Amino acid sequence: MSGRAPSAPDLLPILSRGKHRSSRKGACFMEMASVLAGERWSDHPRCTHPLLGELARLVNDCTSDAGRQELAVLIPSVVGLTSDDVRSDARIALRAATTALPVASADRQKALAVAVITADSVLAVLDGRPPGDLLPQSRAALDAAPEARRWGYGFVRQTGITPKGFRRHAAPHTVRIAVLDIAESGVPGSDALLRSLLAGAIADCEAVVRHESAGRPAPTAMSRA
Repeated sequence: MSGRAPSAPDLLPILSRGKHRSSRKGACFMEMASVLAGERWSDHPRCTHPLLGELARLVNDCTSDAGRQELAVLIPSVVGLTSDDVRSDARIALRAATTALPVASADRQKALAVAVITADSVLAVLDGRPPGDLLPQSRAALDAAPEARRWGYGFVRQTGITPKGFRRHAAPHTVRIAVLDIAESGVPGSDALLRSLLAGAIADCEAVVRHESAGRPAPTAMSRA
């Protein structure tokens, strides 16, 4: 034995962009999660909530090569984090939209405003909250983009949304556009913002799972990462 202390690459996975056929070709965030969970090699392991897994893949791919390595410490947190509660989807989408809205371009703010209103509305239905009684984080995000807020309310009034349709279509779309908007915004610290988004979404899912296991309604306010 050489007695050499392990370096950082020996201790942590070296994450890279995209899907890999095997660990010899590299690994993304969710591929490493599949290894920790003892599942077959995959970037879509069963151990993680599907929408949270999608968010993790997008953050992995949209973070710079240097910043991506700081995501590795979050990987164990997503292992075993699953739930059938639509609140998980709504909270992930709401965090993504409220995080991206302040830094997005004016045109893209409209779609994100729709996402905030829709996700908040789904949570209101699930929690028995009066319609239009926005959560504080939703109100703050929309107040920061008044033009997009007006457009968003008009759009939602015309189209409507159901929890089932939200989970299948709106939530995944929201996560995709939010991550891309943050990555393409050009704001300083976009890597840190993406990492914060993922950490926050993990905390949100943990709160839903924890309360689900205890047989109590999940809290509506977003968790602090």
